[in-house]
Amino acid sequence: MSVNKVILLGNVGKEPDVRYLDGGVAVATFPLATTERGYTLPNGTNVPERTDWHNIVLWRGLAQVAEKYVHKGDKLYIEGKLRPRTYDDQNGIRRSIVEIYADVMEMCSPRPATHPTAAPQQTAAPQAENHTENAEGLPF
Repeated sequence: MSVNKVILLGNVGKEPDVRYLDGGVAVATFPLATTERGYTLPNGTNVPERTDWHNIVLWRGLAQVAEKYVHKGDKLYIEGKLRPRTYDDQNGIRRSIVEIYADVMEMCSPRPATHPTAAPQQTAAPQAENHTENAEGLPF
């Protein structure tokens, strides 16, 4: 048995590049940055923070969600598989790349307000309470 699983929590490096293949299949790609905090060793040596960049690939429904809702700077949770790939660049030089084919994506950034001057939502007027309390005096 073997396992190919990657779990990342990081920030989107640029707007997703979404394209549609023949047949309408959506594919989104974007870089995701993960950063390890810096620290100081007991002997006083400072170890600086380290940022790694990951190439994320989303297919079909996840790609369409990314097209609508994912933006540069957003924090994302990604689960997927490592997929190495080789290609020839514009100069004919053979290049290698490792991509994360995501199976799961969760958005961790708070949603922005719909409009900065929007009035807060109105809540219903309080209803007269007519209930019985349980043995501990709680209303449920």
